[in-house]
Amino acid sequence: MSALFGNYGKRRAQIVKGQGTVVEDSTGKQYLDFTSGIAVASLGHAHPAIVQALQEQSEKLWHISNLFDIPGQETVAQKLIAHTHLAHAFFCNSGAEANEAAIKLARKHTGKNHIITFEKSFHGRTFGAMSATGQGKIHNGFGPLVEKFTILPFNDAAALEATIDDSVAAIMLEMIQGEGGVNCVSLEFATTIAKACDDKGILLIIDEVQTGIGRTGTRYAFEQTVLKPHIVTLAKGLGGGFPVGAMLGTAELYATFSPGAHGTTFGGNPLAMSVAQAVLSHVFEPAFLQQVQDQSAYIVAQLKAHLPSNYTIQGQGLMLGIGCGETEVAAYIAAAEEKGLLLVGAGPNVIRLLPPLTVTKGEIDEAVAILKTILY
Repeated sequence: MSALFGNYGKRRAQIVKGQGTVVEDSTGKQYLDFTSGIAVASLGHAHPAIVQALQEQSEKLWHISNLFDIPGQETVAQKLIAHTHLAHAFFCNSGAEANEAAIKLARKHTGKNHIITFEKSFHGRTFGAMSATGQGKIHNGFGPLVEKFTILPFNDAAALEATIDDSVAAIMLEMIQGEGGVNCVSLEFATTIAKACDDKGILLIIDEVQTGIGRTGTRYAFEQTVLKPHIVTLAKGLGGGFPVGAMLGTAELYATFSPGAHGTTFGGNPLAMSVAQAVLSHVFEPAFLQQVQDQSAYIVAQLKAHLPSNYTIQGQGLMLGIGCGETEVAAYIAAAEEKGLLLVGAGPNVIRLLPPLTVTKGEIDEAVAILKTILY
């Protein structure tokens, strides 16, 4: 019996190395990785700039308490807030931690406890983030959840309008529900949320853990909508494979997180900040973001041209889903792995495509050819 808990449904392949979009297992078999570690390897595997940044920093300083100034934090924070309405950053180690910080900040700042979230959402597995998540399978077996979360149907403007009152501290949502089916926020819903927040003084928390850092073709997915969040949470692609999370907030929230209000041992350490700097120096370049948009348009066109019309293509940028109706996709994902393409699901009926942002047209063609063989 393994010395590990069995809380993961492990795949058959044991991946031992990777370069760019290609990974290799312990038998020497190669795969196109269209999971990117679930939207993490934004620059692909073993990108030279990340490797160099990590090597150089590892020879200087790995860790120092946040009781001391860590210059890299200021550099990364400035990159994250530049050309936005946001003003400050807090660094942590994961998306769940970023969402916990966001929930705490919203409650402390408003003095209210009621937060609205949405069905099929996923915000993490710590107690606050789990309570915000609109999926029963994430809650089951863990006893009482954190109180005062109301979970509403996603993209249902009428349900939201009927629930909004003066008790609401914040609305929390993903721009695209990754784990819930690659469901995008509609224009009507975004407009309703924006008006509700303005009219009632409600904070808007946007969870960009999966959509942020160029994944949808812009720095942040909210930039493609009318929404202007007070709080944004990030992780996954920010570290390109190194654990790092962040919470961004507007200037009005600064005083709420005063010394001692919140903290972390490892968050924002010099290693994490060196890697995040390397990632952002590439991903936030306009030419790079345009390339993501171009590759997105290409893969969508290829999927529509080569897959049967009964499959739907949804999502934005390089966060795409193939909707398979009522058909469960687990068998498709296993078949793709056998043929050398790594995929991940988004709920039971959607195949999620999350290639590195550096994926080439040739790699897209290879992936679509494999998908064609398993989906017909």
